[in-house]
Amino acid sequence: MIRIGLISDTHSFLDDAVFNHFETCNEIWHAGDFGTMQLADQLASFKPLKGVYGNIDDNEIRNRFPEQLVFTCEGVKIMMRHIGGSPPKYNPETRKELLIHQPQLFISGHSHILKVMYDEKINCLHMNPGAAGKQGWHKVRTLIRFVIDGKEMKDCEVIELGKR
Repeated sequence: MIRIGLISDTHSFLDDAVFNHFETCNEIWHAGDFGTMQLADQLASFKPLKGVYGNIDDNEIRNRFPEQLVFTCEGVKIMMRHIGGSPPKYNPETRKELLIHQPQLFISGHSHILKVMYDEKINCLHMNPGAAGKQGWHKVRTLIRFVIDGKEMKDCEVIELGKR
């Protein structure tokens, strides 16, 4: 069983509350738009970090994090990319990659809209943690915490960090 802290769109702002909310997590996954390498390093020094770069991230971040990650956690295949869309409106590149990799969990960021929804057409859960940073049009900063236990994804919690 692995507890995941899911975050995205920090845009160079890392609320200290993130460390409290992710204290019980085994790993942190960042779905892009870190903003600075210093922010990525802060997260990585706290817990093991997986992530993808976002459209605002510079070359330093792009050299450390890929555009897309495909990996297995416990018994769940995961695909993560910053810009992807959501069911049923994935962007063309993401739709192609989802059909190739056939993950059970697809994680994206970019929209600043928190979503957890199941796509029955491709048998895949989609998660977007919204935005944890202060830049953008979102009104409330959000995170997600969840558990992967074998092949089961469960105990999903939406965390509000406060107003932007």
